[in-house]
Amino acid sequence: MSITDSHSRLDDDPAFALHRGGKLHVEPSVEVTDHEGLALAYTPGVARVCTAIADTPELVNTYTWKSSVVAVVTDGSAVLGLGDIGPEASLPVMEGKALLFRQFAGVDAVPIALSCDGVDDIVETVARMAPSFGGINLEDIAAPRCFEIERRLRERLDIPVFHDDQHGTAIVTVAALRNAARLTGRTLADLRVVVSGAGAAGVAVTKMLVDGGIGDIAVADSKGVIYSGREGLTPVKEELAAISNRAGLQGSIETALEGADVFIGLSAGEVPESVVATMAPQATVFAMANPNPEVHPEVARRHASVVATGRSDFPNQINNVLAFPGVFRGALDARATDVTEAMKLAAADAIADLVGDDLSADYIIPSTFDERVVPAVAAAVAEQARSDGVARS
Repeated sequence: MSITDSHSRLDDDPAFALHRGGKLHVEPSVEVTDHEGLALAYTPGVARVCTAIADTPELVNTYTWKSSVVAVVTDGSAVLGLGDIGPEASLPVMEGKALLFRQFAGVDAVPIALSCDGVDDIVETVARMAPSFGGINLEDIAAPRCFEIERRLRERLDIPVFHDDQHGTAIVTVAALRNAARLTGRTLADLRVVVSGAGAAGVAVTKMLVDGGIGDIAVADSKGVIYSGREGLTPVKEELAAISNRAGLQGSIETALEGADVFIGLSAGEVPESVVATMAPQATVFAMANPNPEVHPEVARRHASVVATGRSDFPNQINNVLAFPGVFRGALDARATDVTEAMKLAAADAIADLVGDDLSADYIIPSTFDERVVPAVAAAVAEQARSDGVARS
């Protein structure tokens, strides 16, 4: 079979047809139609702008696109649920992320897939690219390297660095859980939570819920519940143990779920119905693995008052697109130097508040196509950036 025939057969699948040629292109924001325009857009006029920026570096944010463009950066090591498929294979996802930035928040984004083998290489490469961008969105980078990469880039750069697999997931999860608690007449402080998965999302969700005032939260990995003193913990999991599991639970996730108020699934593991049945009355189940949730929603609803997933074909989809476009829009508008923990919590509150009096078991989180979301999140993030002293405008 020829390559042309092979491509033709692939295009019978609408996903391939949509992706043919890529999902992005670059359009100029000004037109050059004559010699005068060319002289302004390029030489010699452009030299005057370059000289002004050299003399006053902050002018780069006014006279270039820097302050409105984000780099979407990956090494292809943890792409969706596909694992380490490499930088080239990650590009369709990075293009998709850039498309969502533009469609939902009017933010230009450039997909960048790096052929880098280690933390040092990624940090150095991104840091060297940073002068061209107003923010860095890290994406689909495997744990635990993702934690160190983000930490080191935040320390080194004066623009927002945001690992969406961590913080986007955490923001939307916290927003949904606030409303699930409100629906059942409780607050976060009243809840005992069990998280399945100690990867990027599991760690970030746990930390943000602790910051948000959760009653207690325990995290389980493939070896069971994480607790202080457990042998073989990585530094990240040791830090997690120090801030979570005040009840001192040990053993399996099944044991931890007995009497728990909330299950948050951020792994590929399955939870039997018999275990869900042991949870507390008015339980909440967020089974967020894709495409196969840890507990099928129909099964979870037999025992839980509120159920959410990461899928679009069930109610209460917990989707990062509710967070990252507005977070970056707000951070860029404020010309923030960082995305603080308070800014993330402000984003979660803004998302949760949009549900308002329409709150129900099938509506604890706005739709991804709710046009109110990005403006509300952006405004909350920009205001909090100013309150936190990280805004430059």
